[in-house]
Amino acid sequence: MKFGVSVLLTIIASFAAGLYLPFWSVALVSFGVAALINQKPGMAWLTGFVSILICWGLLAFWIDAQNDSILSTRMASLFPLGGSSGLLILITAVVGAIIGGLAALSGSFLRRYIDSREKY
Repeated sequence: MKFGVSVLLTIIASFAAGLYLPFWSVALVSFGVAALINQKPGMAWLTGFVSILICWGLLAFWIDAQNDSILSTRMASLFPLGGSSGLLILITAVVGAIIGGLAALSGSFLRRYIDSREKY
């Protein structure tokens, strides 16, 4: 239950933050959601990873579809991707997912640290 709620909350908040803030705002959102919703660190990392993978993957696919893959094909030809726009979208989503996962892991560790200090 917590996993689904935190994934949905992270996706919605990341999309909304991306409209007004820089690209790295997804890390702030993942960190914040993981700090607010108490999960084990492994699940928090998975939540951040899956959320941003879905969010950035769908967003990159949607932007790519809007311009008929012109820009992504040109960008993929600059890298050793053989001009594959799909592979470029996958790499974009995975890089964002790693950032989101690490930020969520940090938020979970902060939550654990604060909770452990309140006991004493």
